[in-house]
Amino acid sequence: MKFNLFSDLLIHADSGTNVNITTNGTTGTVNAYTGAYDTSKTSTHSMSATMKEWYDTELLENARPKLIFGQLGQKQRLPKKHGKSVQWRKWNTFDRAMTPLQEGVIPTGQTFGITELTADIEQYGDYTAISDQLEMHAVDPVLQGAAEEMGAAGGWTADTLIRDELLTGTNVMYADTLDASGVPTGTPTSRAGLSASNNRLTPDTINKAVTFLKKQKAPYYEGNKYVAVIHPSVAYDLRSSSDWIEFHKYEATREIFEGEIGELHGVRFIENPDAPVVIQGSGSSAFAVYPTFFFGKDAFAVIDPEGMGMEMIIKSRSEVGGPLEQFSTVGYKFEAGTKILYENRMVRVECCSAYSTVDQAN
Repeated sequence: MKFNLFSDLLIHADSGTNVNITTNGTTGTVNAYTGAYDTSKTSTHSMSATMKEWYDTELLENARPKLIFGQLGQKQRLPKKHGKSVQWRKWNTFDRAMTPLQEGVIPTGQTFGITELTADIEQYGDYTAISDQLEMHAVDPVLQGAAEEMGAAGGWTADTLIRDELLTGTNVMYADTLDASGVPTGTPTSRAGLSASNNRLTPDTINKAVTFLKKQKAPYYEGNKYVAVIHPSVAYDLRSSSDWIEFHKYEATREIFEGEIGELHGVRFIENPDAPVVIQGSGSSAFAVYPTFFFGKDAFAVIDPEGMGMEMIIKSRSEVGGPLEQFSTVGYKFEAGTKILYENRMVRVECCSAYSTVDQAN
């Protein structure tokens, strides 16, 4: 659910439309204004306003493991009272001067300028409502469970927003088509040319992605390495390579990214179950395709608005619980924005995997 002002909950009490309750040991939801009861919607989430500080920490701790893409972007701070847009300026590069100067003749020269990029921030958030009876009488540790789930959902939302923006990148490669012996027989030029069994991500295809980034002069991350975000189904295919290096063999020598699993051909791989999975085809012939992102440093930026990072919002029963203070609410909100800064510093390789016939779109 997307909203702009969480204080609207206090004014209109819309938060109570569906309230988690328990009746005769059965958990469900009730519409606060009509009394309609629904046992098909169950919940064990609750929140105490007196524990807000502790739960703020819990939310952030549980959001952090989900921020896989977010850790790779350039952080762009947006101070308070500076609007909702961020602008980046990039100096245009010059060509080489390969023509000898003529004596006494002024050369033409080159035009110097900048490229401007702009991105806006948007606000996102969600919440749940908990009845007073569920909050007071539940046997399970519902408060801790709510904090964990809200944190995970917030992190998941934030990282998916970044992921979806990165999917708009224009540099795309497709995994080679392999014969029964694993020998490349050609390279598709579109997603439609892929097949579930013949277009896996191979070390050779990774070399092609690395070569692309090198030719574009994309800068490295720490350790003179590029970084890739890969779905577990695709990582399964790569780990059988004899050149694969598990991360524990080098983790003592440099800082490890969240989710990092290993290295191959100068690329540090970060596994993310929320890396994109798209479905190609339809019906019985449909199969999953996996875009794997390869990045050079600062390929994209993530806006960090001052004072509007991930925040837990708690409203007590006395604030939003209606005339009889029957429910409280707990939720999160944040503001975010993402912008691709350098198209030539990133490329995505679309491929299939051993799980292409079973995985679902995400």
